[in-house]
Parts: sequence; structure tokens; C-alpha cells
Amino acid sequence: METNRTVAEQLFHAPNCVGWKTYMEWSIYHLACLVFLLASMGGSGILGCIYILLLMGASFCLMALWGGLFICGVDIVTWNAILMALCVVQIGHLMYRLHRESYGEDYDTLYQTLYKPMHVSLNVFKEIAHCSGMEVHSLNADQSYALEGKTPIDRLSLLISGRVKVSLDGQFLHYIFPYQFLDSPEWESLRPSEEGTFQVTLTAEMDSTYISWPRKKLYLLLAREKYIARLFSSLLGFDISQKLYALNDKLFTKFGLRFDIRLPSLYHVVGPTPELAGDIRPIADPLASRLQQDDPPPRKAPPPSSRGLRPESGNLGEDSSSLILDDFAELPGSFMDYGSEGEYLK
Repeated sequence: METNRTVAEQLFHAPNCVGWKTYMEWSIYHLACLVFLLASMGGSGILGCIYILLLMGASFCLMALWGGLFICGVDIVTWNAILMALCVVQIGHLMYRLHRESYGEDYDTLYQTLYKPMHVSLNVFKEIAHCSGMEVHSLNADQSYALEGKTPIDRLSLLISGRVKVSLDGQFLHYIFPYQFLDSPEWESLRPSEEGTFQVTLTAEMDSTYISWPRKKLYLLLAREKYIARLFSSLLGFDISQKLYALNDKLFTKFGLRFDIRLPSLYHVVGPTPELAGDIRPIADPLASRLQQDDPPPRKAPPPSSRGLRPESGNLGEDSSSLILDDFAELPGSFMDYGSEGEYLK
């Protein structure tokens, strides 16, 4: 019992202070306290926890050195060594979790480029990435992603690297660049219960990579997660508008005036200068031919334009030359109803 009382006294009864020490502890003790103070300023999340545990482990290490070198206290060294070891184990566990949440260089770059600027959390991006199967597909140069009238619309794809050319009936329409959807118009053109095929041909102009979401699997995700549905709606809408403006830059009337696809029955009156107007050649537009009601009268072909064709392709229009929309003459209220630009501007 005497021994128990002695232990109890040592544990619960502090000795009376005869006098305060007039000298300060060694600098290593104060450094340990300062590091511990910095550790308390860490943030949240996995990286914030790693920061806190790293500084706390350094503080416990300094405390153990202080207790062993200057105080010679076995208990001080033991407890601080145990706490430091726990911090190291916890840091290792967090680093392992952080490594598991990395989906590869392509997906990490996709998040940093497209989703992080929209303040999309990692948990939301994780669901989007898992829906794609965590696979990165590749296209070799001149390999087709989709063929006109043959390839079914059964997925939604996003280009990661490279460049893809879109054409219709052999007529070049526009390019698709990295971090743009390959088939956003096709995706928006169908309801979940409908099926269809591509109306254009998509061909890689160089080695490219892309990721794909299976159509049914993505529809289930969008139906379950309303936030992801709104996110995809915004991304697809912006992507389609970019494609429309790319087409708008190529459409010209036979008078050399720019055709504005935002106003299908009107022509944009801001066209090229007269000296440049003769530089525009008429090219049969396959998009306009779908609206043709009667065969247009034969026209004499003008002299070839000074804009050279692409050397690797014999198809007209595969350079930056514009498309002539003679077939829109049947549309009511169009520029073709007027004899000249001056009459239209009146």
C-alpha cells in the first residue's frame, strides 16, 4: 500500500514549487513549440492533414531530442517517439489515399483544365471519371472515329489530344480541338430512347486520344445526379455553340456576304471588301443542298481562287475557304430576294 500511495502521489500530487527557474530551456525546446504552433495552422482536406501531421511529427521529434539530450527523461523521449511514429504512419496512409485518387496524367490534366475552373469537386469528378471506365482511347492519323450514315450514336466522347476533322459528303466542315466533344450535336439530337447514326464523318488528322462515356451508362448517371446533369448541359451547350461559330465563319453568299447561322433567313451584311469579293469561289455546300427545293439553274464556273487547296486532300473546301450558299435562294426573307446589297440595306 505504501508503494501504491507513492505512485498515486507521483501521478496526482505535484510537488510544491520552491522557486521559479530564472534561466530558459534550450533552444531546441522552443523550436519544437514553434513548429507545433505552425502545425495548428493547417487547412482541411488530405493535403491539409498531411501538412499538419508532418509538422507535428517534426515537433515530437524535437521534443524527444530535447528530453533525451538535455533533460535525460526516459518518459519524455518515449512518449514523443510514440507520437512521432503515429504521425509517420498516418502520413503514409494519407499518401496512399492520395495516390489512389489519381486517375492518370490524362484524367488529372482534364480535371485541371476543364472541371476545376468550374469549381467541380474531386468527388463529383470521380463519379464522372468512373462512368467513362477510366480508359483513354487512341486514334491514329487518318483513322475515322465515325463514318457518315454508318456509325451508331452510342457514346459521348471528349478529345484529349490531337485534332479531328469533320466532313460531310467529302466536304470539310470544321476541326475539333482538345477538350472539345467529338459528338455533342449527335448527343443532343437524340432522346434517351431513340437511336441514330452519325450524319458526318470524323477523321483524326494526327495521332489523337479521347475518352468516352457509354450512352446508357451516362444517361443513368445524369438521371441520378442532377448537378452532373446541369454540368454536362452547360459543357455541351458551350461546345455546340463553338462548332456553330466555326461553321458560321465559312458560310458566304454568292454576293460575298457572310451568312449568319443564328438568323437562318437573313444574311450578315458585313462582308468582304469589293477587291476581296472576287476572291471567293462558289463551292457546292452539302448542308445547303438539303434545303434545296428545286435544282438551281446551271452557272458558269468562275476562275479558280488564289487560295490554294490543302496539298494532302483533293476535296474542295478543306482549306479555310468559305462555302457559297446559292441553294438558300428559296428561303423567304433571305438576301436572295433582293437584287443587290443596296436594296437589302434600305
